Amino acid sequence: MPNPSRLRTLRSRLCLLAALAMPGAAWAASETYQLDPVHTRVLFSVSHAGFSQAMGTVSGSTGLIEFDPDDWSRARVQVSVPLDRADLGDAAWNKAVAASNLLDVKDHPRAEFVSTRVMPRGGDHFDVVGQLTLHGVTREVTLAVTFNQLKRHPLPPFRRTVGFSATTTLSRAAFGIDAWPSVIGDAVQLNLQVEATRTREALEPAAATPADPASPSTPAQEPATP
Repeated sequence: MPNPSRLRTLRSRLCLLAALAMPGAAWAASETYQLDPVHTRVLFSVSHAGFSQAMGTVSGSTGLIEFDPDDWSRARVQVSVPLDRADLGDAAWNKAVAASNLLDVKDHPRAEFVSTRVMPRGGDHFDVVGQLTLHGVTREVTLAVTFNQLKRHPLPPFRRTVGFSATTTLSRAAFGIDAWPSVIGDAVQLNLQVEATRTREALEPAAATPADPASPSTPAQEPATP
């Protein structure tokens, strides 16, 4: 007959192992996606002397998003934005914004964002809080994020793709960018449109999945649509 004391000890150890395994199992459900620099855009607008909103875009952002669609609170985000790609639609204006008294892209060529926590707000909406380093200054910012879609892309190579939209407002003076206050407003509104695809490691198990028969049978590169 089994020793009751040993059975109790065994049950306790099994319960402990199960408790320890649960967080790991939940984390294993997370997937890593790499930002698509072609289809990811940072749109920005700022007051132009009160007459209008000067608007521009930044393309070419890179980074990773790791998340479990069943538990957004565990998501992690890392993004690098090339500030020398800022485009306001005019060469002279672009040069002025890149100059040392504004973005100073020579000494600070990139803005970096690293998330610290994610707070679900219900449905497909959540806040991503993180540290933004811009112009050599690091401050906490909060992005209001909307999850748009997660599915296999309809064009070759048919990778699983996720899309998000996000907004926030920054004080440029808070990051030491305070030149021309009578001409350039302090509040900079950001609108981020993000697409990301699963990393190669995550794609390996899906390699044997047959392509959609209604899709082209010959692999091709996705066109770089604006």
